Amino acid sequence: MQLTTTNLRTVMGSMDLDETLSKRDEINAKLLSVIDHATSPWGVKITRIEIKDIRPPADISNAMARQMKAEREKRAQILEAEGLRAAAILRAEGEKQAQILSAEGRKEAAFRDAEARERSAAAEAEATRVVSEAIAGSGSQALNYFIAQKYTEAVAQFANSPNAKTILFPIEATQLIGTIGGIGELVRDALTPSGKASQ
Repeated sequence: MQLTTTNLRTVMGSMDLDETLSKRDEINAKLLSVIDHATSPWGVKITRIEIKDIRPPADISNAMARQMKAEREKRAQILEAEGLRAAAILRAEGEKQAQILSAEGRKEAAFRDAEARERSAAAEAEATRVVSEAIAGSGSQALNYFIAQKYTEAVAQFANSPNAKTILFPIEATQLIGTIGGIGELVRDALTPSGKASQ
C-alpha cells in the first residue's frame, strides 16, 4: 500500500487539480506504467489499475467549490455585460434609424412646402398678370370691379367672424350703397353687347 500511495503521489503530483479530476483514464495509464515498472523486479505483473474516485482534502474541495462559483459568476457577468452591450447597440441603431427617417421626412416636407409656395406664387403672379391685362384692356371698370369684389369678400369675413357682435366700418353708408350700385353697373356693362347699357 505504501508503494501505491507513493507512486500515486508521483503521478498526480505532476498534474494540477483540474487535470486530476477530469483525466482519470490518463492517470490510470500513468499509474499502471509506474507501478508495473516498480513491481516487475519482484515478478509481479500489473495488468489493470482503475481509480474509482478522487476525493481531495476538505480545504481543497472548498477551494474548488469557491473557484467553480467564481467561474460561474464570472461567466454570468460576462453574459450579462454582452447582453447589455448588444441591447445598447440595438437601441443606438434604432435611434439612428429613427433620426435618419425623421430627417428624411423633414427634408421631404420642406421640399413639398417650398414647391407649394412656388406654385402659389406662380398662380398669384398669373392672376396679377390677368388682372393687369384686364385693367389695361377695359380701363377703370375692371379695376372698380376687382376692388368691389375684394371689399365684398372682406365685409363677408367680418360678418362671419364668431367674435363679432358689432361691426364698425370707417365708411359712410352712402359709400357702401354707392359701391354696390357701382357693381351693378359693371355687371350691366359686362352683359350688354358692344359695352353700352340698354335703355
